[in-house]
Amino acid sequence: MARVLVVDDEPALVYALKALVKTLGHEPVTARSGAEALQRLEGVDAVLTDFSMPEMDGLALLDAIRKRDETLPVVLVTARGSERIAVRAMKQGAYEYVTKPFEADEMAALIERALETRALRRENRLLAAERALGRAVVGDSPAMRRLLDAVARVATKDVTVLVRGETGTGKELVAGLLHAQSRRAARPLVRFNCAAIPGDLAEAELFGHARGAFTGAAQARRGYFAEASSGTLILDEVGELPLGVQAKLLRALQEGEIQPLGAGRVEKVDVRLVASTNRDLAEEVRAGRFREDLYYRLAVVELVVPPLREHREDIPALVEEFSRRYRERFGAERVRLSAALVEGLARADWPGNVRQLENTVARLIALAPEGEIGSDAFPTSPAPGTAAASRAPAEVEEPPDGALTLREQLDAVERGIVVRALASAGGNQSEAARRLGLSRSALIDRLKKYRLGS
Repeated sequence: MARVLVVDDEPALVYALKALVKTLGHEPVTARSGAEALQRLEGVDAVLTDFSMPEMDGLALLDAIRKRDETLPVVLVTARGSERIAVRAMKQGAYEYVTKPFEADEMAALIERALETRALRRENRLLAAERALGRAVVGDSPAMRRLLDAVARVATKDVTVLVRGETGTGKELVAGLLHAQSRRAARPLVRFNCAAIPGDLAEAELFGHARGAFTGAAQARRGYFAEASSGTLILDEVGELPLGVQAKLLRALQEGEIQPLGAGRVEKVDVRLVASTNRDLAEEVRAGRFREDLYYRLAVVELVVPPLREHREDIPALVEEFSRRYRERFGAERVRLSAALVEGLARADWPGNVRQLENTVARLIALAPEGEIGSDAFPTSPAPGTAAASRAPAEVEEPPDGALTLREQLDAVERGIVVRALASAGGNQSEAARRLGLSRSALIDRLKKYRLGS
């Protein structure tokens, strides 16, 4: 069900269009003026607006909507004899125009076409974002559709966004999508992990420093803000920043100015900031660990990434994508996950969210022999609340840890190299060994180790 905004100062026409939208199975939203319409755009998929309205006419409303969201189709309703205005509206980006009086069937077909166009525009933008990110965006559940719709709406607006969510939910992907679908997509994208740098170095990393600003500063260095100028700066785990750096970050956001450490000059920067955190920053503010003014400046728009337990229906599609990705990476094209195994993965509890699921699939692909992996490779625990779940802990098989060890990662990479060398040598072991710089016996040892035959 889509949402259609009807804008007109004539109650009779609003009533008629509202009823028509309902008969099509969609949700009507109404406004009596252009100003009111701009306040009710949230979550709207198409707009039907009259041209002749006081204060803000249909063309002015069209222009304002286009500045907010270019993918939102706007249908202009004009009086008969206003074709010149209609042509002007089309040049300004209107989806279509219809003259009064109109046939209900004609308007109904136009509404459906506009909604289809909206969906296609969003899909095309998402595909372009996926190409820019170099990875697929998986999620067709209601929770993920709501999130991706919100991302698409916010991406084109040059506002600061705070992305919240538990560890492993995919906050970094959402932040990347905001850049890839924005007007700054062709500009620099710079990431800074606030938790990875000690607090006393975070200021110099973010804002840069002059030569000799501190011990070891042998030369001047541009900071992340300067590198991201005209583009997007993503601050991962922003809740980890010390209070002193938070104050300078606030100034950078409010004034668009930074001062490199040890420098007497102030630099202007044009940066769109996206911050992410797994903390409740409102609680951090109450505890005195995060500045209240910075919190409100970061959370101009706040997006919450749902935990995997709230969109379990996406697990099979996620497993398929991760399986494809790691089969390719590890040279394990003949490995397949059985339907029973995928079903078991979908039933399992994932406290580490999507990241834990991805690491588990990587482990299964990396360690499996060729062929189909059965459900015994991943024994699942009973669902919470069932009789089996109430048994003693010793009687319940816990799912394996999601992370790959260093040894397992190295083995998986080596296995992929061996498989590709054999394929490029046409299965000739002696030739593959030569290309790998190994003796034939050393290659055979690895074939046995990875169950690739001998």
